[in-house]
Amino acid sequence: MDKITKDRLGKYYKITEEAIDKAKLSKSKFSDDIRNDFLNMIESYFKDAKYFEDKGDIVSAFAALNYAHGWLDAGARIGVFIVKDSRLFTV
Repeated sequence: MDKITKDRLGKYYKITEEAIDKAKLSKSKFSDDIRNDFLNMIESYFKDAKYFEDKGDIVSAFAALNYAHGWLDAGARIGVFIVKDSRLFTV
């Protein structure tokens, strides 16, 4: 696939939102401040994706979702989010 379709974007929203929910419920090796900082960045990029999509810019929406998921994966990798779901995270 070499196109970002509405269906593909929708799939990424669903996966990222599911990962966010799981991250919020997870334990952490780090302080609440660090964990909350990660969650704030993730949610900001997720909201940015919605903003771009609403403006009709699905390429930027897709990019913002990938940034959000990058923060999720980084958090999972270093233990900010203790998760074992390899479908949603790079663990």
